[in-house]
Amino acid sequence: MLEGLVVQNNGIPIYVQLREHILALIGRGVIKPGDQLPTMRQVAVTLKIDLNTVQRAYAELERDGVLAKLRGVGTFVTQTPPAPRNARKQTEAFAARIAAQAKGQGIDLDELAAALSKLAGRAG
Repeated sequence: MLEGLVVQNNGIPIYVQLREHILALIGRGVIKPGDQLPTMRQVAVTLKIDLNTVQRAYAELERDGVLAKLRGVGTFVTQTPPAPRNARKQTEAFAARIAAQAKGQGIDLDELAAALSKLAGRAG
């Protein structure tokens, strides 16, 4: 997992980039339920970022039910993804974050929407 981790100085907080990257790896099946994540220290050293930044990303994922920390053993992807508390609200918030990132990178939102529609067609 550490090989694919990259953070950028793009105005998005590093802990958010890390959190989103871990979620993406889980979503693509690169990291599966039950898999152990690298230690926070390993991630911090590899990415050359502050340990508190990694702790914040892991803590948010744990709070959301995506990760489970076992004292003295490690941090693991939960076996079952958390049930969305408010799926519509979460979807809208996620879409707003993605739209902001796209705008920041000069990506046209209509083109992004078309690409997402195309992906949705493949998934269904």
